[in-house]
Amino acid sequence: MGLQGRRYHLPLPERTLPESSSPMDPKLLELLVCPVTKGPLTYDREAQELVSRSARLAYPVRDGIPVLLENEARTLTDEELEQ
Repeated sequence: MGLQGRRYHLPLPERTLPESSSPMDPKLLELLVCPVTKGPLTYDREAQELVSRSARLAYPVRDGIPVLLENEARTLTDEELEQ
């Protein structure tokens, strides 16, 4: 019996997601600005957020991808702004 008609499945390589504690690429961070104020953003590695102090907003970073949508951002508290 030949190989015709048989299907062989090769294992796919495992996908690895970025580590939650991995630093954001500094070059990317230089290019990104707050969509509300057009001001600079800082990266909070622990919270996985890009912070706009001028807008008082923190934008989430999901799977290493910044989500720069105002309706996805969380408002910063006064205590967070003081840090």
